[in-house]
Amino acid sequence: MRQSTDVRYLIVPGWQGSSPEHWQSHWQQVLPACTRVEQDDWLLPQRQAWVAQLERQIAADRRPVVLIAHSLGCVTVAHWAAQAAPALLARVRGALLVAPADVERADCPAALRNFAPLPGAALPFASVLVGSSNDHAATASRALEFAQSWGSDSVILPGAGHINVQSGHHHWEQGFAWLYQLQARSDESFQRSA
Repeated sequence: MRQSTDVRYLIVPGWQGSSPEHWQSHWQQVLPACTRVEQDDWLLPQRQAWVAQLERQIAADRRPVVLIAHSLGCVTVAHWAAQAAPALLARVRGALLVAPADVERADCPAALRNFAPLPGAALPFASVLVGSSNDHAATASRALEFAQSWGSDSVILPGAGHINVQSGHHHWEQGFAWLYQLQARSDESFQRSA
């Protein structure tokens, strides 16, 4: 693990936030220099407001940041990256994108539809996308499409559902492996560009 003075972690929850039992809340407690994006309205998310709040959180601290996003949080990260200033994009060392929500699917909840269409441009920082073979919010094939569009390394877990409390993912220690993989990849690319 890198020292907390080198990098900070920013939890980016999805729709309805992450409850105290959610793995994002557990990770926030155990990772050094970790905070979360707090949205004004978790139940009726507005794309512009969510993206603006993510930007404020990234801009508020000059240290390099690793984003840890879940569900609609992944979509928020992609929308932010598509329009952010280069100076702020340069602060992001990487993004772990877990169970991204397909806001373009036919049965997408109405509250999330203002996040469509999904950005299709490659993210300008290292990313790892972790999906599931039976996620109601995005099929495995759609998750792989997102990963290809965004330039993310991808992993599809068998039978992991939406990788949240309802699917039994409370501490999700397994997920740290992808976080460390992401950090190793971003460290390499940062050292090459330095």
